[in-house]
Amino acid sequence: MIDLHRVAGFWLVANQGGYARAARAADYPITQPALHQQVKKLEAEVGVQLLERVGKDQMRPTPAGAHLLAFVEPFFRDLPAVVRSLQTGEFDGALSIQAESLLIRRLLPGWLLALRRRLPRVRLHLQELLRVDVAPLRTGHADLLVTYLPAPPDDIATRHVADLHPCLVVPRERAGTGRRPPPFANLRDVPFLAYPAGSRPHDLQMQALGLHGVVPAQTIVLDTADAILGFVESGLGWSLVPSLERDGPAGRRLAAFRWGHPRTTFPVVAAWRKNAPPNPMLDALLACAPAPGG
Repeated sequence: MIDLHRVAGFWLVANQGGYARAARAADYPITQPALHQQVKKLEAEVGVQLLERVGKDQMRPTPAGAHLLAFVEPFFRDLPAVVRSLQTGEFDGALSIQAESLLIRRLLPGWLLALRRRLPRVRLHLQELLRVDVAPLRTGHADLLVTYLPAPPDDIATRHVADLHPCLVVPRERAGTGRRPPPFANLRDVPFLAYPAGSRPHDLQMQALGLHGVVPAQTIVLDTADAILGFVESGLGWSLVPSLERDGPAGRRLAAFRWGHPRTTFPVVAAWRKNAPPNPMLDALLACAPAPGG
């Protein structure tokens, strides 16, 4: 590996066309002899002559020097601007976000659109969160989690961005009339659509049913709220699902009813690691985070 300081000296002399001009143009203290030594040591490292004298204090690259100059020129030319962007935080990069499927579909699109307006070139990696775990934040595999996180650890910071409302969803033909939900007796011959056993949504479903003494006679297991709602609209079952809308998800062939007395909500948070290195992209994302109920 060649010495970068020597490459910088060569670039400065080649651009200025001579050692005296290069010493005067340098933004750090250096003499002509020191620059000359840098170039000579670089030539010794690569084993070829890089500069040739064409007049009094006039130097130009040899063919080998021109080849090296073409490679390093963009780096040294653009480096000051890059350093300024680092110091001001005005640069685009990548963000890795993990969120539950419902939030990816309903909450994140508008939020990420606002981020794009601020940082048009930011690169986004969005992954569905199947199991709530802050480990990806700690390892750096995720910059942000968007989920219901009732007891965040001490090393995780959070911001409240939305609320989930538990709702009973049934096929419209099972809804009856009026605004009250149908009695469970009317749903006994229809399968209950459950999240996978062992998942937190499944546990919440079972707790909610248990409070009302309901034990479904039939169960169909589905992975996501979207799949569950599709089955409900097809008349294939009923379920309890979270919704960002207070009155539940809308559908032409389903009916939704708010669940629980008193009304229960589950706060959705954006979560990130407290001691993570400064990240302007994350700061920009949090700056345009939605307000709960907004």
